[in-house]
Amino acid sequence: MTEIDAGDNTESTPVDMDEFLQTIELKAYRIALFAVGEHADALDIIQDTMIKLVTHYQQRAANEWKPLFYRILQNRITDFHRKRKVRSFVQMFNFGVNREEPMELPDSEPHPDTVPQLAWQKQHQQDAVFKVLNGLPLKQQQCFLLRSWEGMSVAETAAAMGCSPGTVKTHYFRATTKIRELLEHEHDIHI
Repeated sequence: MTEIDAGDNTESTPVDMDEFLQTIELKAYRIALFAVGEHADALDIIQDTMIKLVTHYQQRAANEWKPLFYRILQNRITDFHRKRKVRSFVQMFNFGVNREEPMELPDSEPHPDTVPQLAWQKQHQQDAVFKVLNGLPLKQQQCFLLRSWEGMSVAETAAAMGCSPGTVKTHYFRATTKIRELLEHEHDIHI
């Protein structure tokens, strides 16, 4: 693997765009899936994001790709929600009801006879975290995922979300506080 020596930075920077996209694909997919709720929609958003990055920003320095990628991803997610809102409104207007179903998490509760109790508890806690995360406002959810899952700095997250570092700190604080409160209160999970 070809890498650039980043001095004090412990993270290596991929030189090749393909390598970068491979390293970021799974986390970006999960972020998109949380935001839109459907596998096919998340894949479309990731594909559009990657195409735009490659066609418009491939010549930029490799250390700029990650914030650019997540900024494009955030814009695609926002566009998706705008279109969904318009479709929902049109459906209500045409049919008198909102036919859009809320996202449901897959039923992944393990069978008690085949899985040890500790594994079942871990799965139960993970499902609880996903449900709480899905219940957050979109900006808080995305900020939490970029900071916690992707490990982006406040500055990188701000660049990706197109907002100030102070706004990132506020969204992240509100998200972590809400997650902690809901998990401790409803599921007796202490984090």
